[in-house]
Amino acid sequence: MLWIGTSGWQYRDWRGRFYPGELPQARWLAHYAAAFRTVELNNSFYRLPAGDTFAGWNHDTPEDFVIAVKASRFLSHMKRLADPEEPVARLLAHARRLDDKLGPVLLQLPATMARAPERLAHLLDVWPAAPRLAIEFRHASWFTRDTFAALKRRDVALCLTDVDGRPQGPLERTADWGYVRLHRGTAAPRPCYGDTALASWLARISRLYSDRRDVFVYFNNDPGACAVANAARFAHLADAAGRARTRTPAPRAVRPG
Repeated sequence: MLWIGTSGWQYRDWRGRFYPGELPQARWLAHYAAAFRTVELNNSFYRLPAGDTFAGWNHDTPEDFVIAVKASRFLSHMKRLADPEEPVARLLAHARRLDDKLGPVLLQLPATMARAPERLAHLLDVWPAAPRLAIEFRHASWFTRDTFAALKRRDVALCLTDVDGRPQGPLERTADWGYVRLHRGTAAPRPCYGDTALASWLARISRLYSDRRDVFVYFNNDPGACAVANAARFAHLADAAGRARTRTPAPRAVRPG
């Protein structure tokens, strides 16, 4: 099934485009979770929220809601995967306050970090069987057979990414599930994606994963509510292709721009 959502929900310029103008910001997550079944938490990359904050999100969302968590940059950008035991344990101790709503964890490596197979192997040894882990490599040296084999052995998903309508790495399946991030489109109004780009990504996903597999698709092009509009449109295209997917708002419920 396609799990369709956005990277974050707390964007002021979504007021009046997705959130009703009079809706208090404290109720935005509840409004979002009524329209979507999943979200990617990305502010955890900059500062790991307290465990009580995760517990609050657990309390404020429907039972079927799933939150993917972006790992702290302390592990990825500052430690650069060195000595991962403590940051991994701290991240999971906080995130597990989500209980059954904890989805995959995304680890995004810096664009300046070249391939370091020993550090990757150490991280994978430390990472527990659950939750699922996806890794977004941003340096081309990582895209090797050895890297893909290491991920496959642990059912870790290679995060597939897009910028300006172009995949940013090989379209390699390394797990029984998938993770896709769409960062920036070139359609009007920017940074929205047009139907051609969305249909291309739907076709790529369908070639790699059957409908029985979970594939998490998050739109990170948040300015002007493009992410919300594109998620809704992507879901419409998925319906036409016969793909199962999670709930999204109706396209008419969003006014990007």
